[in-house]
Amino acid sequence: MKPPLVISIQSQVVHGHVGNSAAVFPMQAAGLEVAAIPTVIFSNTPDYPTLRGAPLPPDLFADLLLGAWERGLPQRAEWLMTGYIGSVEVALLAADFVVRAKAANPALRYLCDPVMGDHGPGLYVPAELAEVMRDRLLPLADLATPNSFELGHLTGPAILGMGDLHTAAAALRMAPGATLIATGCVLDDTAPDHLESVILGPGGATRHPIRRLPVALPGTGDLFAGLVIASLGRGRSLQQAVDAAQQLTSVALAHAERIGAQEVVLSEPGFRAALLTL
Repeated sequence: MKPPLVISIQSQVVHGHVGNSAAVFPMQAAGLEVAAIPTVIFSNTPDYPTLRGAPLPPDLFADLLLGAWERGLPQRAEWLMTGYIGSVEVALLAADFVVRAKAANPALRYLCDPVMGDHGPGLYVPAELAEVMRDRLLPLADLATPNSFELGHLTGPAILGMGDLHTAAAALRMAPGATLIATGCVLDDTAPDHLESVILGPGGATRHPIRRLPVALPGTGDLFAGLVIASLGRGRSLQQAVDAAQQLTSVALAHAERIGAQEVVLSEPGFRAALLTL
């Protein structure tokens, strides 16, 4: 039996772990097959003194999507996910690809991680690209994983409590039956020194607190989304997947802090061993 296939459309870097460079390894280690399609190819994250590489030209990105069709990947994939996208043109091509893929494969589920900013740096993509995320990609999603900054930016008010989350979930205009995972939430009743991921879907809301680490690194959300798909692909419930993703992301962050890395690190022995048991 072939392993579950995931099509992962997001950034790729030569050095470090963000985008596909963070998400692909956990999914593969958990036993999933991953078709990774880059939206940008950079030498590293923009946090370093120099940055090389570029967003993929739209014609090259479209050619890679065509190649995926020629290999029959959308027709047999179980999951399709999108993350960081470097231009409006590529975002629109990705949206068209999702529409066509879901039409060809009604069982395909789409996870949209609308990577656009965070509380520290603020919005780090053009406003026009954030609008494409809101208006074209998120309405197609079966599952979305914005952080609390992104959710507030997309829907208006800041996310301060559970009521704000419910209001924001309704304002996202996701498809009927879709589920929102709001990540990195510090709400008015969150326990001290903790943050939460909150699942809001047709079955109601569940809260998933975890101890907050004194570190914020690029790639955290990309790793989290990849770990969620890894667990779902191995048959875990969404609640179990979120708990496992939070725990393993914390392991990776803590290890990165210990060794002085500037982004998440995937080499911690316990982290790697846990992936094999998902």
